Amino acid sequence: MPEPTFLFITCQVGAEATVKQELARRWPEFRFAYSRPGFLTFKLPAGHGLADDFDLDSVFARAYGFSLGRVSDADEAARIAAVWRLAGDAAYGALHVWPRDQYAVGDHDFEPGLTEDSRAAEAALRAAASQPLPPAVWPTPSSQRVLDVILVDRHEAFVGYHVTRSGTSRWPGGLGDLKLPADAVSRAWLKMEEGLRWSQLPVRAGDVVAELGCSPGGACQALLARGLQVIGVDPAKPHERVLNDKHFTHWQMRGADVRKRDFAGVRWLTADMNVTPQVTLDTVESIVTYQNVNIRGLLLTLKLAQWEMAADLPAQLERIRRWGFTEVRARQLQHNRHEVCVAALR
Repeated sequence: MPEPTFLFITCQVGAEATVKQELARRWPEFRFAYSRPGFLTFKLPAGHGLADDFDLDSVFARAYGFSLGRVSDADEAARIAAVWRLAGDAAYGALHVWPRDQYAVGDHDFEPGLTEDSRAAEAALRAAASQPLPPAVWPTPSSQRVLDVILVDRHEAFVGYHVTRSGTSRWPGGLGDLKLPADAVSRAWLKMEEGLRWSQLPVRAGDVVAELGCSPGGACQALLARGLQVIGVDPAKPHERVLNDKHFTHWQMRGADVRKRDFAGVRWLTADMNVTPQVTLDTVESIVTYQNVNIRGLLLTLKLAQWEMAADLPAQLERIRRWGFTEVRARQLQHNRHEVCVAALR
């Protein structure tokens, strides 16, 4: 296969400029080429030498890969044939088909994810494949060459490929398969469960976790479902479904007001507070650096009131490393809004 010349990226609607700024800092030789809300392409420099499974090192890119070209035709059969022409003779271990986001997360109650249209398009592409594709497996195994088809508009798609690494590259479009449980008291359940799956923090049943900013308790429900002993810290009372769980304890106060020695038995610390990243990090730092407190890992939500605040993320992640956390990563999750998730592990 000849060296690819374009890169595609999908992201949350509204984050496009932030993705461009990230790439300008990390990959200044990439040249912006084309975009729609939630979708961007970049021209790669000649002789770039990027491996098929290279790490873009982007917080706001939900999925990315090498572009093979664009398909645009009102006739579905013609579009499908064009996809397979662009795919060429390369062998693919999986097929990922997904739509770009139609709205910002939360607008019109929108939640990103696979759709009936994307599933129908995948079925049609499989039926027309000239060579059999392996059955769809979620998540796709690692080290597989994946044919990517992004449904950009009703009659338009971009075709590309990537090789799966660990984590979200194994999910179509970086999109998980979460559904909000009927008894969830808030959509924070989605953010916590996705954060745990993405971060792969080695939490174990029986571990003690403290959640700063816990009310109304959706995130706590996700933690409780994993068998954890949960301490919820918030001046407001969580929902009764959470309060009545025998493995839940409520500290009715702000995180900054808790005596730091009370965290001595806590192994994991999570936070999703409606404050600036500076306040969140000040509160967390005062806890994890206190004597006799031994927090193994963090899962933090940092709110971005304006997209421009994303420029502060590198310094914020470096600050967390200085607390003794050697593995620190950030990602704008599928179910995040104007915020990012940070995972840290000692």
